[in-house]
Amino acid sequence: MTASLVACPGCDLLQRLPALRPGDRATCARCAHVLARRPVNGLDRCLPLTVAAAILLVVANVTPLMDLSAVGRTASTTIIGGAIEMWSEGERATAVIVAFCAVIAPAAFITSMLTVLVAARRHRVPLWTGEVLRWMRYLHVWSLQEVMMLGILVALVKIAELARVDAGLGIFSIGALTILFPAIMVNFDSRAIWERLEWARESRPAGPPAGSGGAHA
Repeated sequence: MTASLVACPGCDLLQRLPALRPGDRATCARCAHVLARRPVNGLDRCLPLTVAAAILLVVANVTPLMDLSAVGRTASTTIIGGAIEMWSEGERATAVIVAFCAVIAPAAFITSMLTVLVAARRHRVPLWTGEVLRWMRYLHVWSLQEVMMLGILVALVKIAELARVDAGLGIFSIGALTILFPAIMVNFDSRAIWERLEWARESRPAGPPAGSGGAHA
């Protein structure tokens, strides 16, 4: 595999990125920014982490985030329930943002990651895996679990003065997701998958020569 030419995100210096062995990382010659890393058994570690994240995402969306008790009344809601309530109260833009960033984008990211990891275990990685990899990067950016966790904590501090608040299973699941998502990305070796995609593309058998066979008028 020949060295690839990359631009440093920190200083824009163009440089050759050499082939990396497991455990190695490449840094920029000018600003020492990490350009690429090759985790040890990264793809094997990613699969159980991603499966755990998928389970926790389901739990976070079907169980209450918290239980509120005030003046003898108790109320609880889930992430999806909160978005539906915002929609019914006229806050439709906020409801769409919450639903997309807290439910749709994380679910699509985890589904894409599982798809890529399963495809990477095949002898020849399917060529469509590259397109999934491109979309997965954008889905990860919009999966704002840590922002939602921060918002919940701020709300807990403010509501605690007015009502009794008991944390539900959903909030613990979101907390675990804020740890699992970075762990998945640290161990995910996208460079190894791209290299295997290049090998699959180069070793793909050529089609029949022009003019041989085909339909006749």
